[in-house]
Amino acid sequence: MSTSPKKRSKFFSVHDGRKDNKTNSISKSTSAEAKSQTSKEKPSLTNNHDKQKKITITVWGVANTLIGLAGMFVISGLHSWIVYQLHENNLWFTNIKEVEREISFRTEAGLYYSYYKQLVHSPSILEGIQALRNDRLTEHPDTINVLERMNIYEEVVLATVYKLCATSMEPIFFYIYSVFGLQSLLVSGLYLMAWLLSGSWLAGLISAALYIFNRLDTTRVSHSGPLRENFSLPFIWLQAAALIIYFRSKESTFAKRLSLVAVAATTFLFCLFWQFNQFIMMLQAFSLFGVWVLGLIPAHKVCAVMFIQLGSLLAVCLLQFGNTMIIGSLSVSFLLAAMPLIHYMGALKVHHSILWHLMRVAGLSVLSLVFMVVLNAAIKMMVGVNSDEHIFKFLQNKFGVGDERDFDSRLYLCLGIFGFITQDVFERLTAKWALPLYLPAHLTMLLWLAFTVITQWRSKILKQNQKSKSESHVEDDHSLHSRPELAYHTVQAVFFGGLSMLTLRMKYFWTPYVCVFAAVAVADTATWAKLLNLVHIRRPAMIHLIRVSCVLLFLSVMVQQLLPPLLEDLKVEMEFWDPDTVELMEWIVNNTKATASFTGSMQLLAGVKLCTGRPITNHPHYEDKHLRLKTKELYQIYGRRSAEDIHSILTHYNSNFIILEDSICRAPSRGGCRTPDLVDIDNGVTPDEPVNITGLVKSSVPRFCEAVRHQKPSYAKYFKMVLVNKTFRVYKVL
Repeated sequence: MSTSPKKRSKFFSVHDGRKDNKTNSISKSTSAEAKSQTSKEKPSLTNNHDKQKKITITVWGVANTLIGLAGMFVISGLHSWIVYQLHENNLWFTNIKEVEREISFRTEAGLYYSYYKQLVHSPSILEGIQALRNDRLTEHPDTINVLERMNIYEEVVLATVYKLCATSMEPIFFYIYSVFGLQSLLVSGLYLMAWLLSGSWLAGLISAALYIFNRLDTTRVSHSGPLRENFSLPFIWLQAAALIIYFRSKESTFAKRLSLVAVAATTFLFCLFWQFNQFIMMLQAFSLFGVWVLGLIPAHKVCAVMFIQLGSLLAVCLLQFGNTMIIGSLSVSFLLAAMPLIHYMGALKVHHSILWHLMRVAGLSVLSLVFMVVLNAAIKMMVGVNSDEHIFKFLQNKFGVGDERDFDSRLYLCLGIFGFITQDVFERLTAKWALPLYLPAHLTMLLWLAFTVITQWRSKILKQNQKSKSESHVEDDHSLHSRPELAYHTVQAVFFGGLSMLTLRMKYFWTPYVCVFAAVAVADTATWAKLLNLVHIRRPAMIHLIRVSCVLLFLSVMVQQLLPPLLEDLKVEMEFWDPDTVELMEWIVNNTKATASFTGSMQLLAGVKLCTGRPITNHPHYEDKHLRLKTKELYQIYGRRSAEDIHSILTHYNSNFIILEDSICRAPSRGGCRTPDLVDIDNGVTPDEPVNITGLVKSSVPRFCEAVRHQKPSYAKYFKMVLVNKTFRVYKVL
């Protein structure tokens, strides 16, 4: 009995053990199946989660882009409205007479608008263009091709659109509103630049706001609408934005091709609309050469952009009927010299010492400049270009190494806008927040660029070619190789800044960079990520929240500080008032023949042509050698010359009337910069207030503009006074 339970116990023990083993086996099998099933379901769940995450990111990205674009359209349109309102408040433009509106287009602005007016009132655009090709009004008695001599295709385009639209709007309103509307493209270009460089459209808002608040130093469109820069500058900044996409290393092939098309279109339009295109293209070519020779952007991309520049300049040359100033420009010569050099040298494939690299950079730079000078001299000799010699004389005299008596040089140097940049520009940019942000930002970029280049030169890891280094998706986040577009704009801003320091008028190429770099300094996403990483904040959502909050706080404080002065400016209302000039224009229309020609100051004659349609003997577009010599002769009316001499000059140019201005004839002395002083010095005569120039002698001949006033017999037999008011005296040439 005692054994039986044991057996049973043993039996049951064995039986239970088998059962447990079987159960364990089934359990393991079930567990394996479950794991297998789970392992099959896990990728599906993970994929679904990833898809949902990607969809969320995509939706947020699209929404963020749409919000950014909406902000761009709003602030760009706001800028156009502000410049329109300032223009209206300053002149009461919509309520004054037509002749007053036209007079408000001072100097060369009036000359350009006169061609638009001429085209609009012509029977057809083709007939109007033909009249411009055989123009006898602008440089009477000479016949010139205005389309060759001046960049007025913007007037051709606007006149064509106006006639096609058959709008009831007056032509002058259509013209000026088109100019103001075009400025929205400029702000859009800056907005896109800041957005693309920083990765945040908030930077675009800041750059546009700074541009608007610093308008005294960023634009002059509100009081000089028809100037060439107001048509061309929007396209150079759109081009700058397109170059960012093209130079980026991680953009798709389609994006790069599309951006290159945009670069080509905007470069061509910029060159077409402004006579100073060659200088900007040259500085841009220098920038491209610089980022190539430093190994920051591959040769094929640099050559592509340079080819577009050259093609644009030559296309404009063709449209201007073979304008020799473009063919003989330094920009064309440099592009022709640099492109073969860049293509031949390609990318650096061998490691060398830093000294060797420095010598290479210096050697290639000097070589390209030597090629440029030699090629330019050869082209000018073959084509016979001499219309741009006044520019080089101006530069020589600016640095005190030219002929200090030269009339053309002194004419430019005595105008403040062609002098060095003034201190008040820096004061205004500082007071309105732009400069304090720009300076450390640009300096940091330059140091970063130097660090990148030196690190590259010291690196012992040899790359097969520059393209693989620049285009690789695995790039060093601590160098500018990961942001080649920023490297390019860092270099170009240096050249544009240097141009602005030398010539105040060119500050409009630098101050937009000030606004863009200031905005990038505040809102750059990569910079914020690196800074917050230093305090161990690495979660993207937290970084985004902190960055956006700080940038919005900055933007709100800036607007709070800078908006009130702008609103006060918008409250100031004035009215155009120039009764003497109105009287002059109306007298000419009512009392002279349509063929009567006029001589006077360049600035005034542009208005005479616009308001009266009468032929003029000279004008303020000073880019032709023959016209400069002619102007110097005609300006003897303000020099110490006899009545016989003046009469001989005027009859030589078939001038029927002369208009003298007391504001010129009796202007107070200012260091030899009055118009009468310029004429005296060029004639070798000591001006009324002696100047420190050797070789001048005193003249006993009275100043013509003053002596003719009294109508003594020796003057009256040549000139008859026919109109006089507080500002002008008009004499008929007998």
